[in-house]
Amino acid sequence: MDVEEAFQVVGEFGAYQKRAVAVLALTQVYMAFQSMLVVLVGASPQFHVEKHDGVQSSVTFFGDVDSIVTEWLLVKQQAYKVSLAGSLFFAGLLLGSFIFGPLSDAVGRRPVYLTALFLEVFLGYVTAASPSYEVFAASRLLVGLMNGAIGLVSFILTQEYVGKSYWAITGTLTSMTFAVGIALFAALGFAIRPWRTLAAAANTWGVLCFLLSAMLPESPRWLYCRGRTERAQEVMRFMALMNGRPAHKLSLRPADGHDDGDDGGRSGILRLAAHPLLRLRTLLLMYIWYVCSLVYYGLTLGAGDMSGNRYLNVAMYGLVELPAYPLCVYFMNQPWAGRRKSLSGFLCLAAWACLCTIFIPEDAESSLAATSLALLGKLTVSAAFNIVYVYTSELYPTVVRNAGLGVCAMSCRVGGILAPFVPSMRALATAVPFGVFCLSGLSAAALVLLLPETLNAPPEQTLEQLLPARRRVLKSKPLLYQDDK
Repeated sequence: MDVEEAFQVVGEFGAYQKRAVAVLALTQVYMAFQSMLVVLVGASPQFHVEKHDGVQSSVTFFGDVDSIVTEWLLVKQQAYKVSLAGSLFFAGLLLGSFIFGPLSDAVGRRPVYLTALFLEVFLGYVTAASPSYEVFAASRLLVGLMNGAIGLVSFILTQEYVGKSYWAITGTLTSMTFAVGIALFAALGFAIRPWRTLAAAANTWGVLCFLLSAMLPESPRWLYCRGRTERAQEVMRFMALMNGRPAHKLSLRPADGHDDGDDGGRSGILRLAAHPLLRLRTLLLMYIWYVCSLVYYGLTLGAGDMSGNRYLNVAMYGLVELPAYPLCVYFMNQPWAGRRKSLSGFLCLAAWACLCTIFIPEDAESSLAATSLALLGKLTVSAAFNIVYVYTSELYPTVVRNAGLGVCAMSCRVGGILAPFVPSMRALATAVPFGVFCLSGLSAAALVLLLPETLNAPPEQTLEQLLPARRRVLKSKPLLYQDDK
């Protein structure tokens, strides 16, 4: 039997896989803590600057706030350093996606995941103990680098530990726990006010994640597609025993056209560029990921500066995404919607929210309507983000899956970096920023329809399984794999 048939014997989502996915979900909470860290530790209270002879002599802060701003006096001309620290984290995410995606395809999911998690925990404590802003900023860049690696590989493992029919559920679970992690970080920040103590406490969650993750096995799908059939069989048999299933009848046949990684360096990103079908798919997916990020962060900025309690605001930032995920699971698994139409539909809804925002007058009476549309847009783009993760992983064979996700995630970070600059286009006209988001969302929604549907289709393990009959981007999976009618 092949690996997909073996999951029918082992159990597609048995007790052991549930525990493994739960550990990876806990890691998503840790990733959320690190992603949102600067939002709270970089809080800037009201302040007063005293000057003598036109030179700043002292700064007085008002309120009980302990942050990097109050410690290193990041005000006035130095205020940009708070945003710079956040930008460095996202730059690290971009580099991590680019570097570690292909690396995990080459050397394995488990070693890359555990190494990156260990280093992120170590660097997280460097952040908490930083003696200067320069050390703090450098640590945020490196934490972001490891965070990008963990995000990709942990998502892939949640897919490759389970049967294909559960990919939508496990993929959605990772997004849900990340959103919950944002809310939990807000609660932690409310309870712990000193920024160094908060950074250390948030990072301690990573220690727990590392200890639990050390027991996770290598991906059986990765082992199988690399030609390590005996090792993959051992992992599958262990899963069967832990699930209470008989394992003695489980025997894997060698994968057709398996990839052992010795191909003269034609691996990872180079293989994506060399393969005509994957090259075109990757270009389309890169743009779709870029738009998802651009619209997501753009709508957040378009909602305006949120007033009120900053801890409550951070919590709402995460919790508003939760309703999107049950909708994702429902629509992605419906034969009349699937992955492709669901992704396109949610992008269209986000574009519609942007379009409607253009026509709302800028006054206090209309602020509720504008906020409601911004939240609707954030919800729908969150849904699109979740679907595009699952959909992208299904469009790539196992041997280049992490490389494909890494390239797409890199373009996603570019969208996040550019999003803050779009509001400056208000200088041309008030409607221009939301017009950009609207047109971007609609164009991405249209391009999604050029990709094939993957619902109920068996995942390819190797490049050789991308059959000539399916070498058109628009062509859907063979009807043999669809539900019986």
